[in-house]
Amino acid sequence: MAWPYPTSSPTAAPLVVARFTQGQCQPWPVRARCATSRETVQNVSFPPRELRDLQVRIRAEQQTPDWQARFAVHSGVKGTVNEFAHGHGMRRCRCREQPKAHLQHVFTAIAVNIERLSGLPSTGEAPPSRPPTAFQDFLDQHGFPRLKFWRAVSR
Repeated sequence: MAWPYPTSSPTAAPLVVARFTQGQCQPWPVRARCATSRETVQNVSFPPRELRDLQVRIRAEQQTPDWQARFAVHSGVKGTVNEFAHGHGMRRCRCREQPKAHLQHVFTAIAVNIERLSGLPSTGEAPPSRPPTAFQDFLDQHGFPRLKFWRAVSR
C-alpha cells in the first residue's frame, strides 16, 4: 500500500511510502537482508517518479568533466571563504563601525593571501611531498611495499 507521506517540513520534497506489515514480510525469503527492524510495520520511502527522474539526470550530469571543472572552482571558493571565516575569526569583528570592520576584513584577507603565497614553492620546483602518516611509517617498518597511489615518496 502506498500513499503520499506527510513530511516534517512544508518545504521538504514529498515522499511515497510503502508500508509492509510483519505478516507481509515474513514469507519473503530474503527478509534478513532487507529489513532488520523488529517492529510490526516496515516503511520504505522513496521520492515521486518526477523527482527520481530529476535526481538521476542531475547525478549523471555531475559525472561530466565540464560540471566537475565548474564545481572545482565553486569548491575552492567555498574553502577559501570557510578558512577566512573560521580560521581567522571573521565571524566576530573587533569593531562595531562598518568602515573599521571593512578595514579589518581587508587586512585579514591580505594576511591570508600572504600566508597562502608564502607556502607555495618557488617556480620550477616540485611541490613538497606530504609527510608519511603513522600508518605508512608502520607499514614501512614492517617491510610492506607501498602502492603506487600513495602520495608520500618511498624510502
